[in-house]
Amino acid sequence: MSGEERGIDRVLSVVERLRGDQGCPWDREQTLDSLKPYLVEECYELIDAIDGGDPGEHMDELGDVLLQVLLQAQIRSESGSFRFDDVANRLAEKLIRRHPHVFGDVKADTPEDVVRNWEAIKSSEKGEEGPRSLVEGIPRHLPALQRAQRVQGRVARVGFDWDDVSDVVCKVEEELAETREALLSGDAEHFREELGDLLFATVNLSRFQGINAEEALEAAVKKFANRFEALEARIHASGRSLNDCTLEEMDAEWDNVKRKSKVESRKSKVESRESRVEKVRRS
Repeated sequence: MSGEERGIDRVLSVVERLRGDQGCPWDREQTLDSLKPYLVEECYELIDAIDGGDPGEHMDELGDVLLQVLLQAQIRSESGSFRFDDVANRLAEKLIRRHPHVFGDVKADTPEDVVRNWEAIKSSEKGEEGPRSLVEGIPRHLPALQRAQRVQGRVARVGFDWDDVSDVVCKVEEELAETREALLSGDAEHFREELGDLLFATVNLSRFQGINAEEALEAAVKKFANRFEALEARIHASGRSLNDCTLEEMDAEWDNVKRKSKVESRKSKVESRESRVEKVRRS
């Protein structure tokens, strides 16, 4: 960028100054450990921005995630370990090395071919003499649903998977029955174990159908929260509070909200379908 400072150079200078002797007291006292929760939080806010669909908000949140990367790189630079340029160069080298089908003469026609090559290259990079476990290397701090789906996906690559979705459903039903038995036994630890098995089997059903379990649960939580807010609004509109209502009254309002929500959902789907048809006609 002739005549202008590149954005990455500008923000690197800003971060270096924030961490300097005359910089910001808060930024100066941060450590790699103290920054960990902020990195996780910023990543989730970035996901919210992606879901929101606003490009401006998406850009802001990408910047916030980048700030966490730059702060960590600056801390390492101050100790003489590495600089941000080293991070960027190592990433470029790794991408080139792990994509020989793009930057070399290896053939990979399908995503499955790419994954197999990627795993083989990773193993060779680590200098592994014997076979590497398929379930190694999945981050321990991933949300449990996401980690379960990653583990299941890894073992499915070698055929350790169900043949038909009906088999997966049977497994979920089996685990539900065992969870009921554990609950009746009064053994809390046994119930905890069986409940975990039930959740794991449910994630397997989600994965088998090509659905992200984490996103499916998030959508269910959002739907429940929206409906509960609507329930609250109906009760407040009647001049009452939740504490004034019996469970039966709240259940009745909940059923009203669900019916209305389903009608609106069907209407939205019909309008969306009609809109797609109209676009096809115009094209």
